[in-house]
Amino acid sequence: MTGIIAFIIVFAVVVFIHELGHFMVAKWSGVRVREFAIGMGPKVVQLRRNGTTYTLRLLPLGGYVRMAGRGDIDAPEIQPGMTIVIVPEDNQVKRISLSSEMALIGGMAVTVDQADLVDALEIHGYLENDDTKRLTWSVDPDATMIEPNGTEVIIAPRATHLESASAWQRLLINFAGPLMNFILAVVLFFGLAFAMPSVTTTTVDQAQKNSPAYQAGIQHNDRITKLDGHQINNWQSMQTYIQTTTKNQVAVTFVRQGVVKTATVKVKKMTDQGQKYQMIGITARQSTSAADRVQYGIHTAGQAFTQIFHSIKDLIIRPDINKLGGPVSIFKTTSDVSSLGVLAVVSFMAWLSVNLGLINLFPIPALDGGKIVLNVIEILIRRPIPEKVENYVTAFGAVLLVILMIAVTWNDIARIFLR
Repeated sequence: MTGIIAFIIVFAVVVFIHELGHFMVAKWSGVRVREFAIGMGPKVVQLRRNGTTYTLRLLPLGGYVRMAGRGDIDAPEIQPGMTIVIVPEDNQVKRISLSSEMALIGGMAVTVDQADLVDALEIHGYLENDDTKRLTWSVDPDATMIEPNGTEVIIAPRATHLESASAWQRLLINFAGPLMNFILAVVLFFGLAFAMPSVTTTTVDQAQKNSPAYQAGIQHNDRITKLDGHQINNWQSMQTYIQTTTKNQVAVTFVRQGVVKTATVKVKKMTDQGQKYQMIGITARQSTSAADRVQYGIHTAGQAFTQIFHSIKDLIIRPDINKLGGPVSIFKTTSDVSSLGVLAVVSFMAWLSVNLGLINLFPIPALDGGKIVLNVIEILIRRPIPEKVENYVTAFGAVLLVILMIAVTWNDIARIFLR
């Protein structure tokens, strides 16, 4: 149960922050955000504030931002012959209901002949008990519409559509989601640095007796700065280098009492309970100082970005579905780290947030990165990309993502549960 709760919280927070980025920049750009949903599936509760309907949905996984425009595929259309309920006020329609389950105070039933809530902002039709006189009602640009599922959202005149924003504004809207994931990760890494009892430094606390480092002359209080000429800024990056090197020895550069020295240290291969690893036999000095905590936060965040970026680059160069993980894999990992405590879950959330941000910047249609590419093309050619072309590209990307998600999910299930 702890693993399930941790998974829901981690996944919800990371996706919520991502969507919050899109939401904030869209509002700033004048794009109407009709709904901000937390979770998926049937609506549980809704609240309207400043032109946006905030909904909490039944399945506590993810969420979405519903912007006005072509991408608002959930928006129902008012078709001729439909019977709707309108609430006129001050010679303008303020509320419209397409739901048969909700009654509106002061509402009147209208059989629609024609409706335009995008450009003309008018409804033409007949009162329910009088089909002899065709009437016209002007619609307030800020009127709301109750959809068949009961969700009440503001209408979307063309000037408020995503497509009406400039290419630069749309680019910023698309980039804002990944950016917020990066900001979340940095905040979490700094939070971890100050929440932990102490943080590791690159200064040696102890060289274990008869270990390769001890035999090479490395001592207590030596501050390691380089491995094989590569700059070392934190203990984790040093561990990663030693674990992944294919060399039998490494050149360790360190500072002792202000003097820079270099020692050649053998890499010892070990096996513990079937797990293979490499070591040189040193432990890190712990610190509780604010300066070291800040440095730890900076370097850990930098390491996360660098390591995940290189992993993605390796995936592109050498594609392998086993290098990808979907919701099943995330659930399994979250369940594993939840047994290690709250700090471990927060650390995983930070790494996952970086991962989600970078993956979303892939130049694949339907992802934020693919949309950004289209925005850049539009900026360069100085004219809008034809709607048909954009729709085809986006549809292709969506199909590709669905196929990839199915393949990754099945691979996760097979790898984790069936082997």
